[in-house]
Amino acid sequence: MGSVALNGSNITTGNFTNQFVQPPWQVVLWSVAYSSVLAVAVFGNLIVIWIILAHKRMRTVTNYFLLNLAFSDASMAAFNTLINFIYAAHGDWYFGEAYCRFHNFFPVTSVFASIYSMTAIAVDRYMAIIHPLKPRLSATATKVVIMCIWALAVVLAFPLCFYSTIRILPRRTICYVAWPRKEDDPFMFHIVVMVLVYLLPLMVMGITYTIVGVTLWGGEIPGDSSDNYHGQLRAKRKVVKMMIIVVVTFALCWLPYHVYFIVTGLNKALMRWKSIQQVYLSVMWLAMSSTMYNPIIYCCLNSRFRAGFKRAFRWCPFVQVSSYDELELRATRLHPAHQSSMYTLSRMDTSVVTKDLSAFERGMVVATRRTGICVKNCNAAGFFFHAQRFPCVSRTVHRPKDVQPT
Repeated sequence: MGSVALNGSNITTGNFTNQFVQPPWQVVLWSVAYSSVLAVAVFGNLIVIWIILAHKRMRTVTNYFLLNLAFSDASMAAFNTLINFIYAAHGDWYFGEAYCRFHNFFPVTSVFASIYSMTAIAVDRYMAIIHPLKPRLSATATKVVIMCIWALAVVLAFPLCFYSTIRILPRRTICYVAWPRKEDDPFMFHIVVMVLVYLLPLMVMGITYTIVGVTLWGGEIPGDSSDNYHGQLRAKRKVVKMMIIVVVTFALCWLPYHVYFIVTGLNKALMRWKSIQQVYLSVMWLAMSSTMYNPIIYCCLNSRFRAGFKRAFRWCPFVQVSSYDELELRATRLHPAHQSSMYTLSRMDTSVVTKDLSAFERGMVVATRRTGICVKNCNAAGFFFHAQRFPCVSRTVHRPKDVQPT
């Protein structure tokens, strides 16, 4: 991922004549296009990072992974987007051997971290919705998962750093990966990267989101019509819908890139086609642009992120932050998972809880479920039974204290 495969295949040692000279107007257009990606991606993802870190309510399992996704996207946009364009447009490497190694190494690392952060979110949503009573990831465990993702990314991309070098030719300097077996290694490595960093995680996310989608949109629990139930269902649907759009956007942006390298790897004669440079610049721009769409998606589809963006741009005269927007970022949950004195029941929970209760208590549980109110720990007049007698089995019971649902 980067300019390696394109330029590494065009190494020549004779007199250099650049067949890819572009007219000035094309260079200007491509410069504007790549600069726009850089500006929007870095600025937008930095705002996402600020929204999550500056507001305690936003520090959830899903948002920790979104934070990692924003960091990797902003980093790749900052360190690789313009460098890729300059090298692809001019065919001359100006940045030295150390940055050549980093330039070939970091994109694979960053994309690996991005897509496996999305995969972790998909698995977390699957566990939260399909297996709601099983323990959820804590904040500490989430950070460990993120560190493991980056460690695996470094291992996968290390060969690119190890074999990268520069070569000084009569009229230019090139940055490329000097594979031990020049013919087969580049193509085989890209196949491995495509499987591990594209096909495999997309398959996992496709399966998990299909199951989650069938559960959330396929039907509702009969008889459970409380406002609390429908509110939670709508919230879960919104989060899943947003993440599906993020994943589909990523997949569409990177698909032409992988197709390009598969086709040119199988037919190397295409690398001498005069228009191949424009094709490369197009697919590379589309792939790099994947780093700038997520903040826009969050702002459009998530009310809390939208409130955060309003706060970030509150200095603009046409942006107004309402009291509702402030409440979205500052309010705490009404029913914290770690408080044993307050809990809610759904229809599915009732059958689990009532088996050890008296007829009167079972009637109270059913009445509570139908009205959608909370059952509180209260010994006054013995009207409500003690929380120790009536264990909490709500869908948030196992969620750790330091993590709240998105």
